[in-house]
Amino acid sequence: MRTGSRGRRRVIKVGTSLLRGQGERSTAEVVAELAATMAQQQAQGDSLALVTSGAVGLGCIALQMAKRPTELVALQAAAAVGQGRLMAMYQEAFGRDGLAVAQVLLTRGDLASRRRYQNACRTLEQLLSWGVLPVINENDTLASDELRFGDNDTLSALVAVAIGADELILLTDVDGLYSGDPRSDANAKPIHEVLNLRELEQYGQGATGGGQWGTGGMTTKIAAARIATSSGIRVHLADGRDPAVLKALFAGERLGTVFQPSATPLPDRKGWLAHALMPQGTLQLDPGAETAVLKKGASLLAVGVIGVEGQFGRSDAVRLISADGRELGRGLSALDSEELRQCMGKAGIEVVHRDQLVISPR
Repeated sequence: MRTGSRGRRRVIKVGTSLLRGQGERSTAEVVAELAATMAQQQAQGDSLALVTSGAVGLGCIALQMAKRPTELVALQAAAAVGQGRLMAMYQEAFGRDGLAVAQVLLTRGDLASRRRYQNACRTLEQLLSWGVLPVINENDTLASDELRFGDNDTLSALVAVAIGADELILLTDVDGLYSGDPRSDANAKPIHEVLNLRELEQYGQGATGGGQWGTGGMTTKIAAARIATSSGIRVHLADGRDPAVLKALFAGERLGTVFQPSATPLPDRKGWLAHALMPQGTLQLDPGAETAVLKKGASLLAVGVIGVEGQFGRSDAVRLISADGRELGRGLSALDSEELRQCMGKAGIEVVHRDQLVISPR
């Protein structure tokens, strides 16, 4: 968590669609403008981390590809070509203002392991305490499908949680969240503020997927806002095509859409359980177990489990669902899937201890 910072702690995420440039602005010019604004803000006392896409896109440009590859091995190879070019741009741009940067490449597996998650937290904390700006990207070159975040929106939210950020700023190529897709819905209206999870879920029903060069879209930004706000982090979604927007957000202006943080944020370990883990199976609960877990703060016992899906080991993450399929929470199973199937419905056997369980927001 935070120690000794006199300013705010912020995570800024920029996507491929911005880094490819707009009109006559090249990627290098976009990076230079971003770096100048961030360096100025850090000089005023803030601690900043940057989550960046762009490695695959720059690799595609260097390789003169007409479109983004779809095969995993081709994406990994393009990322290998582009990642060094991306970091060189950031090092040069931030270096003009005397600011050191550090490359941090992560996979989902790095955050799904509690030990590796804590190691990542400590590394990022040390960099910030030195005044070094972490430049974070998914390790696209090595990550397999099952270890991928799938988008840097999710990664940026998890990084914000890991460093105890005050704010997460998602810079994109739209000017905020709308009640529907403004490209196809003439009645779609801009949403300037989202107050709570219930509103977030409501507006998320109108979210859409990404374009040709990006992997995200409004759906992934809604998911990122859910992760961050549930941990007490304010989220701003704004149009990064105008270089003045980030400076205005740093100055406290209300642009785009702001997602207000939860009034009852999850503590660190509960946040990790809820968002960083990858569930390996699903446990279906009877109504009695649902009541005990949700309303009495009890551990989950085998007597209340009426269904087991998937193959998982001891201490693997599992989803808990109701008899009618609603997600109730997530936790770490004390039994593997075969053990649980054999003792399902039996009394006196603990499956998920309450300290290893987090209830899904509702």
